[in-house]
Amino acid sequence: MKKTKDHHVVVVGGGFGGLYATQKLGNRKGISVTLIDRRNFHLFQPLLYQVATGGLSPGDIASPLRAVLNRFRNVRVLQATVTGINAPEQTISLGEDIIKYDSLVIATGAHHHYFGNDQWASNAPGLKTIEDALEMRRRIFRAFEAAEREDDPGKKRSLMTFVIVGGGPTGVELAGALGELANFTLKNDFRNLDPRNTRILLLEGGAKILAAYPDKLSNKASSSLKKLGVDVRTETLVTAIADGQVRMKHGESEEIIEAETVLWAAGVKSSSLSKALVETTGAGTDRSGRIVVDPFLNVGDFANIYVIGDLAHFAHQGDDALPGVAPVAMQQGRHVARLIRDRLRGKEGSAFKYTNKGNLAVIGRNAAIADVGPFKMSGWFAWLIWIFVHIAYLIEFDSRVLVLFQWASNYFTRKRGARLITNEKTV
Repeated sequence: MKKTKDHHVVVVGGGFGGLYATQKLGNRKGISVTLIDRRNFHLFQPLLYQVATGGLSPGDIASPLRAVLNRFRNVRVLQATVTGINAPEQTISLGEDIIKYDSLVIATGAHHHYFGNDQWASNAPGLKTIEDALEMRRRIFRAFEAAEREDDPGKKRSLMTFVIVGGGPTGVELAGALGELANFTLKNDFRNLDPRNTRILLLEGGAKILAAYPDKLSNKASSSLKKLGVDVRTETLVTAIADGQVRMKHGESEEIIEAETVLWAAGVKSSSLSKALVETTGAGTDRSGRIVVDPFLNVGDFANIYVIGDLAHFAHQGDDALPGVAPVAMQQGRHVARLIRDRLRGKEGSAFKYTNKGNLAVIGRNAAIADVGPFKMSGWFAWLIWIFVHIAYLIEFDSRVLVLFQWASNYFTRKRGARLITNEKTV
């Protein structure tokens, strides 16, 4: 009897959505999976800010995709870049190589969004990749080193001023980590400066930081940040970023801040694959370029193409589209895997429905906020919940042990062991 050809699922992107979909399709009879990613590792993005501030090393939050998936004999991993999609022909291009698929899952995530001011990128790096985190880390610790050598008070103040643009979870966590770094970790490390004089500004264009949280928790976060010396400014828009300067506007008032280090956490836009997908499927997009999907996470008239995670604009549940956060991508990845299996059995499958298990954000030592169903918590207990949730979602057991050990060490010593300045130009 001739063997029936396996249903070939191609998954593009090894982030949360793509990885969870692949794992759920792993070792399923009659299905073969090809996972394609430009990188050879899965990155736990929620902890990138800790790499940027010296709390963790890159290897603590990154897991090789081949190691994570090696137990699934029906899964093949390719390190490559998708350069084209032909939906009618059911093929994708990897340069000159063509791969045919039966089902296609696009989970390529998002990039920094400078709202039409891409020229700011060189002066205000974002935080989406390991390289971004290492560049932030280089700039942060390089600023302290330069301030140690600087005798001019004005220049020293500029070097010790950090501006973070964006009051969402990334911006808040970056600001809190910088406050901990300046007030505790580095306080005895220098002789010509006092790191406790560091000036940290967190700028948010909206009415409050952490807009997705209840006002009470947002206010708690602001209070915790202010205790760390962070100057929280809401309803403040950045109008220009140049070498050593940030121009901002609050109402009719404008101000220029002298700051050598600017960190971007204000917005994201779709990956470059969004354009190719629109051209071949006729899909719609939102203002950020995210692909509009139907209730089954499909694109246009193509029931075998799924878009999930940060790239998907899913607006079939509530008044707003689902946010581009890890829990959404995880649940969508699992759901797509179930849909593919159901449809292979001749079933339509169910529409996607997101279950919000809560939102967490950490500000600093013993300080976090948690919005979990009817429970609105802040302080030490919320901080403990944040720790164990993040440990639980790290992909590999080794990573969980390493991160837990590092956090315990940092907690008791207030030291950050990964305060390395790398990628410096040498002569």
